[in-house]
Amino acid sequence: MDAFFASVEQASKPSLRGKAVVVGGLGPRGVVATCSYEARVFGVHSAMPMGQARRLAPNAAYLVPRFELYRSISEQVMRLLRGLSPLVEPLSLDEAFVDLEAGGAAWDAESARLAGTKLRTDIRAVTGLTGSVGLAASKMLAKIASEEAKPDGLVLIPPGTERTMLEPMTVRTLPGVGPATGDHLRRAGITTVGDIAEAGEDELVRLLGKAHGHALYAMALALDERPVVAERETKSVSVEDTYDVDIHDRVRVGVEVGRLADRCVRRLRGSGLSGRTIVLKVRRYDFSTLTRSETLRGPTDDPGVVREAAARLLDSVDTTGGVRLLGVGVSGLADYTQEDLFAQAAGERVQEVAEEPDAEPVREDRPAPAPERRWPSGHDVRHVEYGHGWVQGSGLGRVTVRFETPYSEPGRVRTFPVDDPHLAPAEPLPLVPAVPRRPGEGGPATTEAGPDLGGETDAGTGPAGSARQASG
Repeated sequence: MDAFFASVEQASKPSLRGKAVVVGGLGPRGVVATCSYEARVFGVHSAMPMGQARRLAPNAAYLVPRFELYRSISEQVMRLLRGLSPLVEPLSLDEAFVDLEAGGAAWDAESARLAGTKLRTDIRAVTGLTGSVGLAASKMLAKIASEEAKPDGLVLIPPGTERTMLEPMTVRTLPGVGPATGDHLRRAGITTVGDIAEAGEDELVRLLGKAHGHALYAMALALDERPVVAERETKSVSVEDTYDVDIHDRVRVGVEVGRLADRCVRRLRGSGLSGRTIVLKVRRYDFSTLTRSETLRGPTDDPGVVREAAARLLDSVDTTGGVRLLGVGVSGLADYTQEDLFAQAAGERVQEVAEEPDAEPVREDRPAPAPERRWPSGHDVRHVEYGHGWVQGSGLGRVTVRFETPYSEPGRVRTFPVDDPHLAPAEPLPLVPAVPRRPGEGGPATTEAGPDLGGETDAGTGPAGSARQASG
């Protein structure tokens, strides 16, 4: 997908289309998760400190990620990929390898190009976004082709042309060649992939060591036998927050842990899962990270049970000095829940402690404060009178909202007190509006968006040939 998080934000906010958009943590410790192509013109890129991005592009829109929305759109795309082949290997929310031959979707260069072209059309129809497709006979080459195709393009590397295509490319094109390795090779007079092939395997081993040298030489010769590995089963579900200012108040820490536990359970239930092991992660003021876990007698997706377990785990952690990050997770996943939740919460538990318990925690006998209303920039809201909008900014007791939807013209901006009772957080709207189906078209009238996303396709089969991988 092209500049995925930023593209989602532009698609859902008409006033940001064609503008520089940066998505990431907005505090002093925040980093850029991704940015639009308009922001990249100013030198902004992913993993850049947010403060540096603001200096380079002061007029860009800076937004807090909406991961639940990104995940839902990612799953729409992954369903399309699984319709092409049973062998889909996600690399992240916005990228995956697909073995097109395994699903019968492609058996030669032309059929691969047709499959890639249709995939891009279907992605746009279903999500309203653009994706780029790279087609080649191996994962490495498909990945390189997809990068060459960005944005919103398709690049196919015909069999037999791989070496010619790779030779003039910089060494940084190859997977595993970062700034340090690139500089090391440059000092040895090796700047292109062709230079690597010409230097020979022995020289690469001498420069980089046996494992890295062998691997890099093989890649320079366009040799990559790695298969596409189907999506692995989810091992855990977790959420965490990094705080702009260290939290010193023990009561506030407890409130944050409870809030994270509730978010974790929502994500757990959204995946139709439950889990037995509750995990608490605490990163303290000195960057030391502590992990505590508790295994229940049976799997649960009950928010009360997870909150209580996380609170018990917090009791074993000394937060004196301040906390900069908190996280709550659930592992030992299952697709069912323990029915007797009361027995589960009160019954015997197995404690697994990552480190020796710290000093006794500081306890304060005072009620927990009411959670403060938070208005993250870019997140959805709804006003009783003005309808759906998104937070453009907040501070000094005020919140500024732009009222628009993915299907409207750019909307008007209004400002409200942060505690305005008529303003409330809202769920994101779909990027592509539902299209009413006429009565008699395939059953009773209903709504649909884009092509059928079912797993069954009539892709047909072709003669056996070299495996084709697609990366998008």
